[in-house]
Amino acid sequence: MADAKNNTSKSLQKAMIKFNKIEEYYAKLIIQFSNKTRLKLYRKIASLMRNRFSLMDALDMLHDSASNGGKNPGEPLAIAIASWGRALNNGKTFSDALHGWAPSRERLMLSVGDVSDLEGALLNLIKVTEGSTKMIRPIIGAIAYPSFLMMMAILIIYAIGVYMVPPMIDAAPNVIWRGMAKDLVDLSDWIKDNWLFAFSSLPIVMFIIYFTIGIWTGKIRAAFDNLPPWSLYKVFVGISWLLALSALVKGGTPVSTAMRALRRDASKYLRERIDKTMVFINNGDNLGQALAKTGLNFPDKEIISDLKIYSELDNFEEALDNLANEWLEESVYMIEEKAGILNMVALLAIGAVIAWAVMGTFEMQDQITSGMGMG
Repeated sequence: MADAKNNTSKSLQKAMIKFNKIEEYYAKLIIQFSNKTRLKLYRKIASLMRNRFSLMDALDMLHDSASNGGKNPGEPLAIAIASWGRALNNGKTFSDALHGWAPSRERLMLSVGDVSDLEGALLNLIKVTEGSTKMIRPIIGAIAYPSFLMMMAILIIYAIGVYMVPPMIDAAPNVIWRGMAKDLVDLSDWIKDNWLFAFSSLPIVMFIIYFTIGIWTGKIRAAFDNLPPWSLYKVFVGISWLLALSALVKGGTPVSTAMRALRRDASKYLRERIDKTMVFINNGDNLGQALAKTGLNFPDKEIISDLKIYSELDNFEEALDNLANEWLEESVYMIEEKAGILNMVALLAIGAVIAWAVMGTFEMQDQITSGMGMG
């Protein structure tokens, strides 16, 4: 067993000097953008450490597997593990070794357990990352399908205005259009002149929302947090923050220290909420009281009420962890429910557009027939 470990260690040490900067840069891109790969590695490291392997021995074994016994040291996963081993040999902590390989949020959470309990920190990190990832799919569904239906509605209006209405107008050039028929004719004229605006408006709005949703702050933003897609973003940020906070607190970090640590990697939106909360925490309020006094209803009114109570309990760390996990499950269900409502509204909207166009077309036909009869 010892010989096997030594051989593996030698293969890892050789790999540390074999790859070049281009290979390392490519490997970093692969590892950074693959949450699944990182989490799988973290889980394996935690499992080996649970079985009394040191961190370096665990990395040795994982490198041997990733490099196919040293035959393929240029594999991105093998390069990553070799780079981490090199950093550890140079006296760095594991969280520092992950610099450039993992998001700063992950490195922050691992720094808590670098000395005391790295295995526990890894398991907490896995739980937080999986929890955040679990939220993404229903949020995408809540936004993507209604957006697609809205684009379809615009396409239908364009097709009616450009291909259906003009021939009918040409068939009766002297008819004075009234009511819904007039609206359809006016729309046809507008869509022919402004088709570019019609098709680009929704993508532009979505683009603006996407790039401002994490930086827009203030009282008006707090009001918009009650409407989708801002309400969905609030839920996602809120649950991610609470999961990370509970993991840090459970690892022995005081609430105020954990809040300041999480601020470093936060969006401008989250920083505003942390900063306002910290003002009241520094004045002696507990976490729940501080969140309530900000007036931002972040992360959620019910969560704030619970935190007011739990912050006074002796087992606050455990209560916070349970609260975060319970809210995660409730939030996924709530987002799926909101997605269903948004989808229904979008379907009704496109149905209304089609019905309006059909009725307008019938009115045009009636007015054309009446005009011909009078002629």
